[in-house]
Amino acid sequence: MSFYTVVGVLIVVAISSYAFWILAPKENRTVWRSTVILALAMMYLMWAITYLCQLHPLVEPRRSDMRPE
Repeated sequence: MSFYTVVGVLIVVAISSYAFWILAPKENRTVWRSTVILALAMMYLMWAITYLCQLHPLVEPRRSDMRPE
């Protein structure tokens, strides 16, 4: 579980986007390409941001059951 997971998934998304660029249906090709590639890119960004925020949180959790010093 590291940054290499994010890079690996990025490579998979890029390869699948390229494959769909080549194999898109003939009818409405531009609409299909833009829809699928945009959806893949946005899902990847949402996943990567969520994954990286959990991997390196900006705010540390604090225990509430401890007495203040």
